[in-house]
Amino acid sequence: MTDDLTDFPDIGKPARGALIHEGYTRLEQLTALSEKELLKIHGVGPKAVGILREALRERGLSFRP
Repeated sequence: MTDDLTDFPDIGKPARGALIHEGYTRLEQLTALSEKELLKIHGVGPKAVGILREALRERGLSFRP
């Protein structure tokens, strides 16, 4: 599920809100971050990172190593 503010898949309200608070609204912006960096954002957990990883993979993208 997406909305007008972001193109994130359904990662849950806490993770979505945390990413928006950090200034991320587009999936492609997350390629600048590593999974470890994402997990340091309060509200973003392993489940959200896994969902985002898959969504990026479907677009031929990935997190920063």
